Parts: sequence; structure tokens; C-alpha cells
Amino acid sequence: MFCKQRGLTGDQGVLIPKSNVKNLMLRKDVIEAAEDDKFHIYPVETADEGIQILTGLEMGEADEEGNYPEGTINYKVVKKLDKLASDRKSFVSSKNGKENG
Repeated sequence: MFCKQRGLTGDQGVLIPKSNVKNLMLRKDVIEAAEDDKFHIYPVETADEGIQILTGLEMGEADEEGNYPEGTINYKVVKKLDKLASDRKSFVSSKNGKENG
């Protein structure tokens, strides 16, 4: 086990599809590490659940106006997409201005 070789700190773990839990077969050392909170097995149903576990941030639900709570992943995604769209618009405008000027 790679994590064990590097030293189990309790921060390591693995994401698995929730539907696979019933078929999960683990070595004894993995079971012991999980029981001791030195290794975690996170069953997830959606990519959003996995992202929340990996980042420690909430995904965020949109309000009636389509806005996400500040600090959530979806808020950050929207802000980044807005910035990319703005940068592209500025680039196209400046390029068109040079061609026409």
C-alpha cells in the first residue's frame, strides 16, 4: 500500500463508487488502518461528492437568481468562467479594433 509506505497520517484515503461498497474486499492492514482513522474509504454517488471531499469545500446550491454562495466551488467556477469570457471578449475587441483601425 503506497500510503502506508509514505506513512499513514489520517489524511489519506480513497474515493470509490457507492455502488461498489457491497463488493469491496480489503486486506487486513487496510481494514485496521481504516478502523484506526489512519486511512479513509469514501463511498460517493456523484462527482460533486468527490470534489467536496477532495477540496473540503461545499459545491453550493444556486439561489432563485442563479447565484451561488460565496466561497463554494460553484461560486468559484462561475467567477472563473466569467473572467475567461471577459478576457476573451477583450481580446476579440482589441484584435478587431486593430484590424479596423
